[in-house]
Amino acid sequence: MARTAGSDGQKTEAAIRDAAVNLIARHGYEAVTMRQLAAEVGVQAAALYRYFPTKEDLLYDLMIAHMEALIDSWELVRPQHRDCPARLVAFVANHIRFHVERRHSTHVNNMELRSLSHERLSTILKLRNRYEKELRTILREGAEDGSFLIEDSAMTAMAIIQMITGVIVWFRPDERLSVDEVTETYLAMTMRLVGAARHSEKTHVLERA
Repeated sequence: MARTAGSDGQKTEAAIRDAAVNLIARHGYEAVTMRQLAAEVGVQAAALYRYFPTKEDLLYDLMIAHMEALIDSWELVRPQHRDCPARLVAFVANHIRFHVERRHSTHVNNMELRSLSHERLSTILKLRNRYEKELRTILREGAEDGSFLIEDSAMTAMAIIQMITGVIVWFRPDERLSVDEVTETYLAMTMRLVGAARHSEKTHVLERA
């Protein structure tokens, strides 16, 4: 995919990405035109094609960036020990915070998969599977060592992912609950779902270094 070198080009590309995420989240991929996007950024429509030759290239780029950032965020906080409940707490807390901070990007990533070609869709789904496999592994190992009471780790993982991603549908940071308070509530629900009591000791996964 073509890139324009230099700081100005990098700033323009970042502005295109930001504007595209916001416009697509509000209006949908099919409704957003490259001309509309160019007007939002403040450049000529032809200039967009130096960065993204097609509109699908732009959408695919946004989705790849979202999934890679999500995987990287988990790698940064992933506990190194094998305590399954603590690993589950870390996974859920990181997932909620990541998606709350990227509400529009999450919406685009979830709703516009249908707009990708088969090959590109396959790539995004492989990244999703790679990420969700982390949760399935935690649940399977927790069931094996007696930490969790679940019969189907794959189905339970799907239920948890749907629940904790769905926070972005209703949560607004300027309302009565903070991200940490919402996360604590969802952690409690997650632990009940997997048949595990919450750890008595406080975890520090909700705090940022």
